[in-house]
Amino acid sequence: MYQVLEYTLVHDYLERRAALREDHLALARAAHERGELVLAGALPDPYDRALLIWRAPREVVERFAQHDPYVTNGLVAGWSVREWNVVIGD
Repeated sequence: MYQVLEYTLVHDYLERRAALREDHLALARAAHERGELVLAGALPDPYDRALLIWRAPREVVERFAQHDPYVTNGLVAGWSVREWNVVIGD
């Protein structure tokens, strides 16, 4: 079962992310190495959303978001987790 974590990014996300980027990426890389996080990235033009695709229980995804430096430091205006019913692909 897949989960989609969607972030709504603040308008000055690009300007503010540099100071937090390494901590955010370290958290994401650790989840990826555990096999929980499958794909992650921001949607450009404009950079107003990011999607993180998970193969993990909802609680794991929510815990990630609650501890993500982008969330805790206000780069994310809001986030949601939704189950994704994949019909083609792994």
